[in-house]
Amino acid sequence: MSQLKIIIGNKTYSSWSLRGWLAINHTGKDFEEILLQLDTPSFYEEIKTHSPACKVPTLLDGDTAVWDSAAIIDYCARLAPEKFWWPKDLAAYGHARSIFNEMHSGFTEVRTHMPMNLRDRWQGLSFSDTLQKEINRLETLFTECRETYGQSGEFLFGGFSATDMMFAPVVTRLDTYGVPLGTVTRTYIDAILNYEPFQTWKAAASLETEVIEIDQVAASATHLG
Repeated sequence: MSQLKIIIGNKTYSSWSLRGWLAINHTGKDFEEILLQLDTPSFYEEIKTHSPACKVPTLLDGDTAVWDSAAIIDYCARLAPEKFWWPKDLAAYGHARSIFNEMHSGFTEVRTHMPMNLRDRWQGLSFSDTLQKEINRLETLFTECRETYGQSGEFLFGGFSATDMMFAPVVTRLDTYGVPLGTVTRTYIDAILNYEPFQTWKAAASLETEVIEIDQVAASATHLG
């Protein structure tokens, strides 16, 4: 049995879990996956046995616990330094780290009003001005990266990297809620959605039946934000 374990929440909804899972998967090392059902009494009992912060994702490497998606990504980069995590060019690295942190700490409107949901699809929604501003920022960010740094592959900095891990859940949101997008952004979104490890995650999510009401947009909704 592998000493590497990743504690995650429901694959349909848990955006932070997706980030951590993509990181440990990217190492190419064997790992065990432990899925806890979010928003249940058993979750709060079980997570205490795995995570000092009582949150998912948490990575266990033997007796070492690593929590928070950004920390897990950095830790995994040390587990498999031969893999591509960050661009080598200093300017590209600085840009990658900046937008990585911008995603980690920002985009609160998107997080609040467009929860990750791999089960449902929406079209024809309208968005508040504050939400649209963040959507516009995402599109600008993706376009700049693809046009400036992404020539060697189909992701933000060419090959799949730490930055794509951080943005993968928001990419699913733009798709789920039918956001109209330009060609460059749409092509990048399709690259993430067609990335084989993400396809594996989504296939597992499609088998889930649990519904987390806080992450469900009302069926009658036409406006977000």
